[in-house]
Amino acid sequence: MAAGCKSENSQYKKMVEFGQKYTDAWNSKQPEKMASFYAEDGMLTVNNGIPAMGRKQLAETAKSYMEAFPDMELTMDSLTVENETYRYYWTFKGTNTGPGGTGNKVNFSGFEEWTMNKQGLIQKSVGTYDAQDYNRQLEK
Repeated sequence: MAAGCKSENSQYKKMVEFGQKYTDAWNSKQPEKMASFYAEDGMLTVNNGIPAMGRKQLAETAKSYMEAFPDMELTMDSLTVENETYRYYWTFKGTNTGPGGTGNKVNFSGFEEWTMNKQGLIQKSVGTYDAQDYNRQLEK
């Protein structure tokens, strides 16, 4: 039993490191870096929107945020695990000064639920944040 706990703790520590590296990839301003944390056929859905499927679309999704918020800063708030699903909690801050931007600052939080594949990459991520709050900050 204790060995199982130690193994689970080791896996959790690995996933916390993974989450921090994922955060760093977002902050790198290199969309392909973020996409590399996903399986080749990985998927990201945000707020029940149209899923980004595969690394090319994932990179395009990341690029849209990176361009809209050139000074964006993502922080990892925490990581939890339940039934082999990881929940990555984050906070996003930035100023919308990209093409067509409002010039407004945003500061909002959310989370992604990750299902990992056998290679240790994200197979499926379901992201959620308060879109009303985000839009309100953009429109100020």
